[in-house]
Amino acid sequence: MNRFLITILITFAIANLSIAQHDHIHGKVINDNTKLPAEGITVTLLPINKTTTTNENGRFTFNENKVNIQSIVFSGFGYEKMIISIDDFNLGATIVLKTKSVTTLDEVIVNSGATVKQQNQISKLDIKMRGVNNSQEVLRIVPGLFIGQHQGGGKAEQIFIRGFDCDHGTDISLNVDGMPINMVSHAHGQGYADAHFIIPETIESVDFKKGTYNAEKGNFDTAGYVDFKTANAIDKNIVKLEGGMFNSGRIVGVINLLNDKQKAKQQSWYLATEYNYSDGYFDNPQHFNRFNFFTKYHGKVSENSFLQLSASTLYSKWNASGQIPDRAVDQGLIGFYGALDPTEGGVTSRSNFNAQLLTTLKNHDFIKNQFYYTNYSFDLHTNFTFYLDDPINGDQIRQKENRNLIGYHGSYNHTSYLGTTKITTDAGINFRLDKTNNSELSHTVDRFTLINPIKLGDISELNAATYISETFKFNEKWTLNTGLRFDQFYDQYNNKLASDPILNGVGLYKANANIWSPKLSVYYHASKNIQFYIASGRGFHSNDTRVVVATDGKQILPPAYGVDLGTIFKPTENLLLHFATWYMGLKQEFVYAGDGGTVDITGATRRIGLDGSIRYEPIKSLYVDIDVNYAHGRYVNEPKGQDYIPLAPVWSATGGIMYKNKNGLNGGLRYRYLSDRPAIEDYSLTAQGYFVTDAVLNYSKPRYEIGLKVNNIFNTKWKETQFATETRLQNEANSVTEVCFTPGTKLMALVGLTYFFR
Repeated sequence: MNRFLITILITFAIANLSIAQHDHIHGKVINDNTKLPAEGITVTLLPINKTTTTNENGRFTFNENKVNIQSIVFSGFGYEKMIISIDDFNLGATIVLKTKSVTTLDEVIVNSGATVKQQNQISKLDIKMRGVNNSQEVLRIVPGLFIGQHQGGGKAEQIFIRGFDCDHGTDISLNVDGMPINMVSHAHGQGYADAHFIIPETIESVDFKKGTYNAEKGNFDTAGYVDFKTANAIDKNIVKLEGGMFNSGRIVGVINLLNDKQKAKQQSWYLATEYNYSDGYFDNPQHFNRFNFFTKYHGKVSENSFLQLSASTLYSKWNASGQIPDRAVDQGLIGFYGALDPTEGGVTSRSNFNAQLLTTLKNHDFIKNQFYYTNYSFDLHTNFTFYLDDPINGDQIRQKENRNLIGYHGSYNHTSYLGTTKITTDAGINFRLDKTNNSELSHTVDRFTLINPIKLGDISELNAATYISETFKFNEKWTLNTGLRFDQFYDQYNNKLASDPILNGVGLYKANANIWSPKLSVYYHASKNIQFYIASGRGFHSNDTRVVVATDGKQILPPAYGVDLGTIFKPTENLLLHFATWYMGLKQEFVYAGDGGTVDITGATRRIGLDGSIRYEPIKSLYVDIDVNYAHGRYVNEPKGQDYIPLAPVWSATGGIMYKNKNGLNGGLRYRYLSDRPAIEDYSLTAQGYFVTDAVLNYSKPRYEIGLKVNNIFNTKWKETQFATETRLQNEANSVTEVCFTPGTKLMALVGLTYFFR
């Protein structure tokens, strides 16, 4: 712990080594509608063509004074460009940028100085052009990320990205407004990330990066991270009603709570609520219910400080058809959409409180302090093996937990200059404490009748970390980012079950470990339209506390090593390209199997791949997007032919076309393709690929919108999730290992009406 504290002191000492000048060109940019700071605005000095971008408090700085500068250009995606003569610009001025109702691809600037977040141009484009139509689209906004749902929408999706079957979040870090979504040492699986408490209509932007290259990101940031940011303010109130097939309905409301006078004082407060119901397309109606509530305040509390407060709650309950074996369908025991154990299902809830204070210092540095708290419950009933272990009662299991999660994130951002080199320092500390009460795995029948307890205990997991990231912008062509992160973990498990399968008796078990994660990235801006980069870094995902204490702390933090080589290229005003080749190696894939209360031990893995993204606007009213991804993954120490990584995606592609007419008519088609992939290490079983197409059609006016959404318009019969599982059906003499699956949606149509008002 002493070493950890020393690291913190060194971090902040380095961050304060230099002091920014006060006579250089600097200022602040705000949004004309919300009157709040505008992040990511490109600021260019003419005629020297030197650029930077505004930070999250809307501020920008240059090392230049007014000499030899003629004008300053402000531009940003979704904003009207503004050019100000240097004679009309006052140092420290606040610039008000007007928003645009119509956005086009020519507004995207490749060489904007936003090197560390170079992929975010694509996500901003997609949100503006495509929109986010449902909770599943929230995750699909990330190019190359696939999801699979095997509980009909009730629990977290299975996530696939860059050759990883991330299960429900083991190898991808998900966050919203700086608050973690992933749950460590979860009853169902490590890293479980249920993002259904996010109301899609509140999402303003998505920040993502594939790989292990960001010093601010720690646990689960192996394949990458996704940060959702909810809007600090809304332009107009929204009431939306949707209804359609399979008794499906949704109602959404997003309402401003403050008037224009308060908005002019840089104050915003709104609330949003959502209710979903659906029986689903399964033969066994799922009676899916989900209720969401969210409220957020963002306002100026002093001359140099902004306060952000948000609170949310989720409650969801459902029945499920579960995973079914191929032979049950082939033999006609059930249909493709049938169920073998109709008592599967679950209930979950999550309530969050999130507070952030952003303070700007006199030298333009800023400090962020964030506190968050989550109260969470989970109760899931599933049956994967049917009558394999218990031929009388069946093999249904119950996974249950109650959790309290508290955390703090503090960061300091400092800009200084060494000659003509701009140095941006971002340093921070993180604390996160998860405590669960009676985390349970039990063998049950009819959900609540206990047959046999398997795991029962209390978990305490503390993660303390510090990091520093230094970005050196040497000139308009070369930028270097280097970072270092240190994480310390303290794990405790109070075992309450003498018959625990992996522990030796009741009592308190402890373990601790730490890891250093260095990062290094280089960016070369060949011209204003093309950027090359190479990024490298070490990351990790923690293992479940119950695994850690059972193995005396061994493999608590298996490291991952990654390298990306890529380019972002804009050859014409209406075409944007992103290509990358990458490598990822994991020392050990060693996780707790929540469905059996045991430890799955697999060896080192190696993955290489290619990512490609195209965004094209052949005409102003037409937007085309294409993402193609390839990954080759293998176990390192297994013989050839026995080294396939089960369920690891190989080829995947998504894309679509969106049309927007000035008269309000707009719509589009979207597809997603996932190729066949191995379901088992020797590829003797195959997880079948699929190609599914969705459509949306809207008629939009300033006061209302009428829409039609159709999922799977060609009514393709497809398998959304698949697993190689040993099962035995009722009255079968022998077990069979084969593919078990959850079917994907049939053709499903929803009609919606949205009303906008102020």
